[in-house]
Amino acid sequence: MSSSPCVPESPAPRLAPWASQAPLSRGRRRPEPPAPTRNDFQRDRDRIIHSSAFRRLVYKTQVFINHEGDLFRTRLTHSLEVAQLGRSIARSLRLDEDLVETIALAHDLGHTPFGHAGQDALDECMAPWGGFEHNLQSLRVVDRLEQRYPEWDGLNLCFETREGILKRCPLALATAMEQQEPGGVGRRFIDGTQPSLEAQLTNLADEIAYNAHDLDDGVRSGLITLEQAREVPLVDRHCCEALATHPGLAAMPPRRLLAETIRRMLSAQVYDVIAASQAALDAAQPADAWAARRCRGLIGFSEAMRHDSAALKRFLFAALYRHPQVNDSTARARRIVADLFTAYMADPGLLPPEFRDPTDAARGVSDYIAGMTDRYARREHQRLTGQQLFLEGT
Repeated sequence: MSSSPCVPESPAPRLAPWASQAPLSRGRRRPEPPAPTRNDFQRDRDRIIHSSAFRRLVYKTQVFINHEGDLFRTRLTHSLEVAQLGRSIARSLRLDEDLVETIALAHDLGHTPFGHAGQDALDECMAPWGGFEHNLQSLRVVDRLEQRYPEWDGLNLCFETREGILKRCPLALATAMEQQEPGGVGRRFIDGTQPSLEAQLTNLADEIAYNAHDLDDGVRSGLITLEQAREVPLVDRHCCEALATHPGLAAMPPRRLLAETIRRMLSAQVYDVIAASQAALDAAQPADAWAARRCRGLIGFSEAMRHDSAALKRFLFAALYRHPQVNDSTARARRIVADLFTAYMADPGLLPPEFRDPTDAARGVSDYIAGMTDRYARREHQRLTGQQLFLEGT
């Protein structure tokens, strides 16, 4: 990339030798001239923020269906929290913050309405046609489904961004992708190498974020209590520390104790990732970003924190994600997705023209449903079936 008087010389000296560097990006599938005021990763971030798929995340479920409350997380606020945590960790490890933020903002673009309930239902519907997986769909969104430019479909993002979006991929599909794009984003699943350190970091920031905010939303909803959550050592330890440091919290509304407990949990996990990852990087000393891809275990928790995080995840799965009230919403959400799929497959004329694919009708239906927000899916289902499966506040 040629230098410009508008921007400082790149790469920035603060980056570690093993960090991804925008000037050394493997580039875009369709070459473009450089932007005068942004590097390639920053340009990708801006394209994602301005995409239709990103805006729709504000009305897509994290845990609680969108209409159940204005204060619960959505896929959009979740993505913002992942980006914030990821950038904080990347800065300390001298990794590329822009790439971490970009992957974080894009990682859920392909998620269905109704969270994992919607994904599971659409995966079942699509089983005869290769199934459905939201990471693959996120890549499909940025590669094909966004239609904003006259020269191409998709957003034409950098290799490093696209690679970070694709967290998992079956070997058979990776092989097919390799034939279409030799040396592309499917290659690492064949070679057994790792994605960039920034992609690995974003994946871990995703886990830290949803464990914390799902606990917060679960207690806020009344489905679980902080006392229940204190059965988890990570929660109890930081709750005790909060009370010891601020004894007055015991007499304040419980919300303040919950917030202080979660704040301390987040800080502890972030500091742990930084310390454990820096130690692993110092020991391995990869020569550059590509050498780091051949190493395992460079980004992660310490063994003790990994154990604590897993315990919190198990608690949330049993107490929140499988709570009877959540299960009831899940069942209705799955029915909406299945009914919509059946209706569109029976009459493709119900689809907008751009989703009517004579060569792969099921994938066109899947793309359309996956792009829906919770409330649009509910309204469309009611329009097509006459049934109202969700009432406001239920």
